Amino acid sequence: MQTVETFFGHLWQQYTDINPQAHAIHALLEARGETVVNDHVALRTFNTEKLGIDRLSKIFEDMGYENRGSYDFTAKQLNAYHFEHCDNPNHPKIFISELITESFSEKLQDIVKRIDDQVDADDVFAADFLYTGRPWDLTFTDYIALLQESEYAAWTAAFGYRANHFTVSINHLTTFFDIDSLNEFILENGFALNESGGLIKGTPEQLLEQSSTMAPMVNLEFSDVNHLIPSCFYEFAKRYPMASGKLYQGFIAASADKIFESTNSM
Repeated sequence: MQTVETFFGHLWQQYTDINPQAHAIHALLEARGETVVNDHVALRTFNTEKLGIDRLSKIFEDMGYENRGSYDFTAKQLNAYHFEHCDNPNHPKIFISELITESFSEKLQDIVKRIDDQVDADDVFAADFLYTGRPWDLTFTDYIALLQESEYAAWTAAFGYRANHFTVSINHLTTFFDIDSLNEFILENGFALNESGGLIKGTPEQLLEQSSTMAPMVNLEFSDVNHLIPSCFYEFAKRYPMASGKLYQGFIAASADKIFESTNSM
């Protein structure tokens, strides 16, 4: 059984291979003397019996994680859950979402079924499955067909299993005290931020503020062609204390809904 450290190490390596901006921002923060702590990672999937959250969550449950919250995204037709480690609160949280495929057209459902059919049911339980990338063939034509109905579906079909984003914990930074100054630093260094719903999603009153870069374009290989599409992004989160004095550890659905749009084409 893999350790939590091994799991996140593989996820980070795979993620930065396709999203070097995250590595660059991480390096810029370290150059200021920061020790970058990861608040959470996000994963995407489809709600099929084989690939749904109930099946995939077994991988991180085996590492000591448990479900601590559920979220509905009606406009994007998604379910989501966040998991926290049972014994070590310093381990990053895991946010995993799934597309409610039956809410879409027969054409989209047919493409997802063909994707699902290419995955061996036993492979889903492998410790490394969540960082295997795309374990199916996908044409660019099918990618565009998915994109016309759901950016989320298209991204998930194109990239498969990898971290959609890692998240810098602003609470652990020592040279930035608020999300505004960090956003200014990110922009000054030439990175584009997600402006959907404003640069900052959430408020101190909601106990969570978030911002994120826009996913850079990468030349991705499809079954028939290579094409530039949006990849992964880097998020930044500032958490605030609850009445108990403990930091809020959940997520705000309305804010996360806008964060999802970091993989939209600019």
